[in-house]
Amino acid sequence: MAGITIRRAGPDDAERLNAALAHLSKDIGDDHGGTAALLREAGFGDNPAFRALLAEAGEEIVGAALYSPVFSTVRAGAGVYVSDLWVSETTRGKGLGQRLLRAVAYDADAVWNARFLKLVVYDDNERARSFYDRLGFAASTGETTLTLDADGLANLKGK
Repeated sequence: MAGITIRRAGPDDAERLNAALAHLSKDIGDDHGGTAALLREAGFGDNPAFRALLAEAGEEIVGAALYSPVFSTVRAGAGVYVSDLWVSETTRGKGLGQRLLRAVAYDADAVWNARFLKLVVYDDNERARSFYDRLGFAASTGETTLTLDADGLANLKGK
């Protein structure tokens, strides 16, 4: 992995970060609703909703991670939720995914004193699941991920 650097993304990286996340969406068959403007606003304003890392080989983005703090009274502290992790096809299998997660862990520890890392993997993404298994991730038992979409959230707020 010589020649690949990992650094924290800033507001000037919004276009390149969005392009990396669009590659991730395409790779896993998801729609991509993100935009550079949305990332810039949500991640680099007064109250950032996330932090991001970019992996670069020269000028080319070959990996990205987007993550946010979480807090658990069960786990007795703060943690980090990795919502997006992408490594370019040409760079996969060379340890960059693990390097990105390690960089997330170090940053989350420094900023939030993170005690755990959480992420979600699609049931049909065997390659990703195998990668996370090799790193020691374990499926949570007794939990079901629930999501309230935009309409449900507006309804909850009475709008």
